[in-house]
Amino acid sequence: MTAQPATIDRTEALRRARVLNVLTIGWNFIEGVVAVVAGVVAGSVSLVGFGLDSGIEVSAALVLAWRLRQDHAGECSQDADRRAQRLIAISFAALATYVGYESVMSLVNEERPDVAVVGIVLAALSLLVMPVLARAKARLAPVLGSRAAQAEATQTDVCAWLSGALLIGLGAHAAFGWWWADPVAALVIAGIAAWMASVTWRADSLEDTCC
Repeated sequence: MTAQPATIDRTEALRRARVLNVLTIGWNFIEGVVAVVAGVVAGSVSLVGFGLDSGIEVSAALVLAWRLRQDHAGECSQDADRRAQRLIAISFAALATYVGYESVMSLVNEERPDVAVVGIVLAALSLLVMPVLARAKARLAPVLGSRAAQAEATQTDVCAWLSGALLIGLGAHAAFGWWWADPVAALVIAGIAAWMASVTWRADSLEDTCC
């Protein structure tokens, strides 16, 4: 992880973190609604799963906003940080369970989704936006001394990976008619979410967390 320049103090880091938090909530809310609606219309389990991940990203951002308020109040944030971290981990696990089940059922039942042009465009845009947000958040986490902030930044980074998987799945279906590429992409999304649930749950607090 790239160290934040020494000129950025904790107060400025908190201000920037809040701005990024608002941007994350706004982007993912729109992304989630569009993805879920488009996924339901097209019968695409990967697109619905991606939309649900966006919803979880909004939840994680709201959890982090609560954690940052604890910090702003001047209270010891270690316990709050740990609770926020665990809630983010649980959100990953919930996503993995649901999308994994739906993917397997789609493969077993040979459910053939329609081509989702909206989903392809959305995935491509997300692949451009998410890495930028993730890097900006990750640079602030060491200054804040927050594992929750780091976990939420990682979740944003994972959203970029999921965008890539979604783009490949939807693109393969649109270009070659490979209907199974959609649920396979969804299984990739579920696998990444399960891995992140485990990593986030077991992570230790940053050494410079207060108290």
